[in-house]
This record gives sequence, structure tokens and C-alpha cells, in this order.
Amino acid sequence: MTEILTAISSVATAFGVLLAAWQLWLAHRQSVTTFEDSFAREYRELAATLPTKALLGEPLSEDEHQQYFDEFYHYVDLCNEQVFLNQRGRITRDTWKFWHGGIASNLRRPAFKRAWSEIAARANDDFSELRALCPPEPRAKSQQYASQFAQHAG
Repeated sequence: MTEILTAISSVATAFGVLLAAWQLWLAHRQSVTTFEDSFAREYRELAATLPTKALLGEPLSEDEHQQYFDEFYHYVDLCNEQVFLNQRGRITRDTWKFWHGGIASNLRRPAFKRAWSEIAARANDDFSELRALCPPEPRAKSQQYASQFAQHAG
């Protein structure tokens, strides 16, 4: 009888350990999801401050570029932090694929490309993670594009 109770006790202990490990894994997954969701929320709040035409891929006028430059800076800073978090393994692969696609897509849009080029030129060695992922265009090329757009728009 003692052997049966010992075996049942061992099975119950093993089950308890497995249940505790599963609960820890679920808690970890939930904390990662909450962490990633906080960045998604931050992006949405930041995107709401950027001009819609920039998000749609339309260039900005010189005045608009200057008016929204701070918001573009905050966007670049957020992107750099996202790249850093990926490099440190703090986010899931699926989230990184989504974030990476969004970063690359936005930085190809004229207003973002121009702002990133200017920020990179003025920020010395800051944003090294983002520079490695999406190298900025030389500032002169970015400004040349903006002036060509202004000539055609006017």
C-alpha cells in the first residue's frame, strides 16, 4: 500500500511541477504580449500626430516638413528601440516580422525618407540599430528629391 501511495504522490508531484511550468510559460507569454502591445499603442498614438499625406506616401512641403520634424524624430527613435528590442530577443519573431515590414515601408515613403536622412545626418552616431537595418539616404539626395517635388507641385 505504501508503494502505491508513493507512486501516486510522485505522479501528483510531477503533474504539479508540469502545471506550474505551464503557468509560468503562459505568464511569460502574456507579459511579452503586453509589452509588444504597448509599442503598438505607442506607434498608433505617434502615427496620429503625423500628417496623413506622409503616411500615404506623399511628400511634404518644406513648411510641413519643419512643422512635423519633431514627430518624425520620435518615430525614428521608436523604430530604433524596436530594432534594439529585436536584437536583444525581447519580442517574438512574428512581431518582429510585422514591425520590420512597417519600418521598411514607412522609411521608403518620401516624407519619412527625408526626415530619416536629416535626422541621421544631424544625430551623429545615434540610432545605430536603425542605421544598420535601414541605412538613410545621403541628406543631399533626400533634399534634392524634396526640391524636385516642390518644382512639380508649384
